[in-house]
Amino acid sequence: MRTALALLFLVAIAAIPGALLPQRQLNEQKVQEYIANNGKIAEIYDRLQLFDVFQSTWFNAIFLLLFISLIGCIIPRSWEHFKAMRTPPVRAPKNLARMPWHGEGSVEKPIDEVETEVHSAFKRWHLADYQPEQDRAGARSFAAERGYLREFFNLVFHLGLVGILVSVAIGHFYHYEGQVIIVADKDKGQNTQFCNTATANYDSFRAGPLFDGTGLHPYCFEVHDFSADYLPNGQAKMFTSNISYATGEDVFSDPSTWKDYQLQVNHPLRVEGDRVYLQGHGYAPTFTIQWPNGEKRTQTVQWQPQDPTFFLSAGVMRFDPPAGLYPDLFERRQQQIAIQGLFAPTAQWNGENKNLLSSSYPEMTDPAVAIDVYRGDNGLDTGRGQSLFELDQSLMHSGALQKLERVNLTVGESITLDDGTKITFDGAKEFANYQISYNPTQVWTLAFALISLASLVGSLMIKRRRIWVRLYPEAGGTRIETAGLSRTDRAGWGEEYQKIHRQLLNLPEPEDEE
Repeated sequence: MRTALALLFLVAIAAIPGALLPQRQLNEQKVQEYIANNGKIAEIYDRLQLFDVFQSTWFNAIFLLLFISLIGCIIPRSWEHFKAMRTPPVRAPKNLARMPWHGEGSVEKPIDEVETEVHSAFKRWHLADYQPEQDRAGARSFAAERGYLREFFNLVFHLGLVGILVSVAIGHFYHYEGQVIIVADKDKGQNTQFCNTATANYDSFRAGPLFDGTGLHPYCFEVHDFSADYLPNGQAKMFTSNISYATGEDVFSDPSTWKDYQLQVNHPLRVEGDRVYLQGHGYAPTFTIQWPNGEKRTQTVQWQPQDPTFFLSAGVMRFDPPAGLYPDLFERRQQQIAIQGLFAPTAQWNGENKNLLSSSYPEMTDPAVAIDVYRGDNGLDTGRGQSLFELDQSLMHSGALQKLERVNLTVGESITLDDGTKITFDGAKEFANYQISYNPTQVWTLAFALISLASLVGSLMIKRRRIWVRLYPEAGGTRIETAGLSRTDRAGWGEEYQKIHRQLLNLPEPEDEE
């Protein structure tokens, strides 16, 4: 038991780095930023797996040792408890007056009648009687013990802990979790539906080692809107998103017939064994480019919040010219447009010339952008993955992308490039981040946790105690001597002992003090 407690304490200590340092499982980007900003010490942390604490070898080793220790604690204690329940209570000590609770007196009843009353008083106790030749004082005696459920609940508590460890481990092997960003704006041609039919539908996805990607639970949901409520200081008060969803064959029906649900923080949608959470949110600016031939392209792309309070956001947009404008493929590739900059939902202009953009409030009341406009090869045709939130720096260093303009725009304002291309800032829409989580053992983990909690309460409330009764025949009656002993510290069971003592001696109940 001491080993299990020491390991439990060690698990708590080992989890501290996981709370203080960014973890790859939660945010790979934060980990890379921490390593870049902290140099050698961060590299040492990385080698020690401090950015992957809960997947690290040493943490799992402690976890496994704790599991083994609990099993090694439960098995012998269970056997000892079984033997204790089958063993008669220990005989009364020779000198009962040394016990914490002691009393004696006489009754005008024969000893056989008193014996019957002793059996009646200890009806629900584990009772053993001893003849004078078996008793240490040479008298007729009884030994009663109660509170065996205390140890039983103690064992169930530890079994519940083992159950939690096992269910968490199994859930880790088979769980999956993914995030998807949705801009709730059908009018701009955005896809506002998500279907849980393939891992490729997620923006990010991670799963346990035994999940092969084919066990997704099929269903779809459509986002109708997203709204955020803020306090005057800009702190978020509540996020709300109205969605509709369908499962099974209903997915192929008219979306207007799907079931409605209002997603809020800590109020996930539970469907097909999955939980759909409303997590973060941000803004997706909209830009329209009008090429010299009159053709237009409009994009709405989410930008990454840099300020979690006032949502100053950074991001990029990439535009490919119309197919017929530049027949030569190489020339067309050199005329691609890239936009990189900052977006503020409530613009605040700082600096000497009031041209430095920041945000003063998270709600979109006066949106504006500060952007750099590039022309050239923006990397759309390289075949390599592109960051959603920043341009490839190597394209700018190599000269493949040339910066043309740096400009600040409010809604409706535009800039015209040297070739007549017109770029207009049309405003922005809010996007929301939805997390889909599945853990097959979540219910089991909850059940074992409740069992452990209930057993802990039971083990603390139930008292293990013993009472001995020794009978001495005397002229005209029987002298009764009783004693009590608690097997737990500060059990506070004196009233129970006194009640039985008065019952055997036919004493009146004490009057309540006023």
